[in-house]
Amino acid sequence: MHEMSIAMAVVDQVEEAAQAGGATSVGSVRLQVGELAGVVPDALSFCFGLACAGTVLEGAELVIDSVAARARCVPCADEWAVGMPPQLCCPVCGEATAELLSGRELQILSVHWQDGPASEHTREPISQEH
Repeated sequence: MHEMSIAMAVVDQVEEAAQAGGATSVGSVRLQVGELAGVVPDALSFCFGLACAGTVLEGAELVIDSVAARARCVPCADEWAVGMPPQLCCPVCGEATAELLSGRELQILSVHWQDGPASEHTREPISQEH
């Protein structure tokens, strides 16, 4: 289950940032997860709770913002919702030269310290390929 390794990576990054910021606990973590990131949100939420045990994140809320997959046709510039299963051929001209615009995101958007200084961070993506 790769959701556990993702959850552990998120907890490690947030715990490091929280401790560097002088926080003693974390209230919430907001993640952006693309539709094509290969992540099952419920499984990630479950794993996040387990990964937080014994850390400054224990009891923290995980908020997941889903990002719909969108593509653009290079030849005709049409844009469309990719959906599941992914539709990567242009619905207008039929070309298979789609540029993926969104849907692979996996990024920490913000962290709220429950005690200590409040902080909102924009973090680099944990991983964008699965």
